[in-house]
Amino acid sequence: MSHAVPFTTPPTGLEPGWIDYNGHLNMAYYNVLFDRAVDLALDAAGLGESWRTAGGGTFFTVEVHLRYLAEVPPDGIVRTSVRLVGHDAKRVHLFLEMRDAVSGLLHATSEQLLLHVDPATRRVARFPDEAAVSLAAWELAESGLAPVEDIGRRIALSSARPASA
Repeated sequence: MSHAVPFTTPPTGLEPGWIDYNGHLNMAYYNVLFDRAVDLALDAAGLGESWRTAGGGTFFTVEVHLRYLAEVPPDGIVRTSVRLVGHDAKRVHLFLEMRDAVSGLLHATSEQLLLHVDPATRRVARFPDEAAVSLAAWELAESGLAPVEDIGRRIALSSARPASA
């Protein structure tokens, strides 16, 4: 385990092209920022680009649940934390929080499921031993942190009333 937990990105500013006609960060670029944070966290865990190019494997994201909680203004600077919620022989479950780098305001969360893929076959594969050890160390390092409260949320209307025509 080569990084502090939870893993947190450096402060990151927004690119001008990411601002939409409402004057805030466009929804698509939350995903860009979350994706970059995952890449940085995997790099820090020894499971990123250098591991992939050495033939260790790669990750494909197969499911994401993103919640937009507060606008990010055009001059916003954010930091994203990445928590390893769990893993098994082929999958990694992550939970990310994007916060204002100064005030700590929670802008968005992203829950993600990643699959380990053998780049030669492009098929899901078991983690090699060194990756399993790295993930176990990451999970152990986070075991003392407070549990993540917003895991497994779903989209639903809060009303039991039928939709009107």
